[in-house]
Amino acid sequence: MRIGDDAGAIDLGSNGTVCGAGIVVAPSSTGEVVAVVRICRQNEIPIVPQGGRTGLVDGSVSRPGEIVLSLERMNRIERLDPLERVAVVCAGVTLEALQVAALEHGLEPGIDLAARGSATIGGMVSTNAGGVMAFRNGVMRHRVLGLEAVLADGSVYSDLTRVVKNSAGYDLKHLFIGAEGTLGIVTRVVVKLDPSPRATATALFGLPSVEAALQTIRLALESDAGHLRAAEAMWTSYFSLAAAAHGWSEPGVPLNQPLFLLLSLGGAREEALREDFERIYSEVMERYPEATGIIAGSRRQEDDLLRLREDTGVLYRAHPHAPSFDVSVPLSEIPAYLDRILPGLAAIEPGLAPYVFGHLADGNLHIILNRQGPLAPDVAEAAEGVLYQQLREIGGSFSAEHGVGSKRIHSLLATADPTKLAAMERVKRALDDQSIMNPDKVLPSDAWFVRSSRPLLSDNERRLPPQNASDHKR
Repeated sequence: MRIGDDAGAIDLGSNGTVCGAGIVVAPSSTGEVVAVVRICRQNEIPIVPQGGRTGLVDGSVSRPGEIVLSLERMNRIERLDPLERVAVVCAGVTLEALQVAALEHGLEPGIDLAARGSATIGGMVSTNAGGVMAFRNGVMRHRVLGLEAVLADGSVYSDLTRVVKNSAGYDLKHLFIGAEGTLGIVTRVVVKLDPSPRATATALFGLPSVEAALQTIRLALESDAGHLRAAEAMWTSYFSLAAAAHGWSEPGVPLNQPLFLLLSLGGAREEALREDFERIYSEVMERYPEATGIIAGSRRQEDDLLRLREDTGVLYRAHPHAPSFDVSVPLSEIPAYLDRILPGLAAIEPGLAPYVFGHLADGNLHIILNRQGPLAPDVAEAAEGVLYQQLREIGGSFSAEHGVGSKRIHSLLATADPTKLAAMERVKRALDDQSIMNPDKVLPSDAWFVRSSRPLLSDNERRLPPQNASDHKR
């Protein structure tokens, strides 16, 4: 076990997060994690687990008096079975390391995201990460067959099931997926693998509307030559900024289209995939004559197109610490949602506008405001009011894939079903009665264990759900 000590704050965050804990413990096995947790429980010392530190909601920040438990040394791929199409990995394995190992057997983990080189499997499980293939393969919750986690009392929850079919009682692994380390520390994971396509092709479409983009995605989903692997949308302001930053331009793709859609197909033959893109483009042009597009003719062109979407750092170079939001909106509601938030933000402050991009096939929109952060408290509250208004009522979510962390606790309390919040609190108490597991993340921990077991919200604070479909449109 490796222990680092520093009298001051320790800067551990690749995302700029400064951690206040004075000590970092880096165990190399589940047994060492157990030893750390038991010592911390005996001395009532809070533990902050950390993976690749790529999160965006301050889920791994720490304070004086806490310890950071880094899983970076638990980076072994223990089993990768090409017949079972299953990998058993320790929590510190990066997504990229698993992708490389699986690809040697013609397999892939069925999930991908831009931070693949830093994001760890344990962290992705703990945040229920999504990424570009979620519309097809689901989020991390759907890729995990089993897992191991160390609980707050030092016991080990072990369910390393390697099969899809398992109806043996409560499937408790789902308590730890998306819990952000507040219920236990994920130490090992069983990941389902899928066959990797032998060939890929990528195309960029410039389109007049969200409706046109959704129709284009539908055409790609019906491909006979392969299957859709990514459908990434970039609205004009973001695309223009990214294109300028990378010096990207194409004569046939003017930068003044309202929306740009990046599609990737996977299949057996690259030539057949490109031919299918030509079919898709032809059908799109019949419906939307103003549409434009380009099909990548080489791996280099494909990488150039993908970089426009993945290098979101261009936003933060233009607007340091820009406020970011991560919402999910049902596909049919996206046009109305955007029509609502654009004037709503502008009404808060002159010139306030969002950069919008995201995983359009599953309705996940990333929204970055064109301001240097942090916002003034009143402006931030007003912006969240605009962005989160009616999300729950229309079946969306204020957090699509970034989680809650400490930054979005107030958003969860303000938008979630009160019964859900009360149930979450009871689960937290049952598994972590001292509140030492990543305290003040996801749910507030202050004064939990000195008050009665009343719900988080009083009867006067409870909100009734809409009673019929017409209520959803108010």
